[in-house]
Amino acid sequence: MTNWNAEAAQKIVQGKANLPGALLPVLHALQAEFGYINPDFVPEIAKALNLSRADVHGVLSFYHDFRDKPPSERVIKICRAEACQAMGASKLEDHIKRSDVTLEPVYCLGNCACGPAVMIDDKTYGRVTPEKLEELLS
Repeated sequence: MTNWNAEAAQKIVQGKANLPGALLPVLHALQAEFGYINPDFVPEIAKALNLSRADVHGVLSFYHDFRDKPPSERVIKICRAEACQAMGASKLEDHIKRSDVTLEPVYCLGNCACGPAVMIDDKTYGRVTPEKLEELLS
């Protein structure tokens, strides 16, 4: 990930603007490059794709994977689905909130038999306790 750069972001948008349904590929590419979508850049995205700013904002706010500010060095996704909640995900979430990480709730990591499940930097772990989480983060 690099710091937000409007010129580089514009090149990404222009490189994907002609794809059918270009908005999602553009947003994914921007987030892959910068770690987030700068809200100040929404008008440029909308203009390049011939969409309204409301259209772009609607997609950004609907999909939980898109961030509007830079993430911490570590990103933890915690499953909020029923199976993980039943196995202690709320307690784990409280513990994570005390750490210096970006916490992103998701509604299934596909690891229901091993709840509570978390994803740390794109790798999924199951049966995570606060102690195991600290071990994984160190």
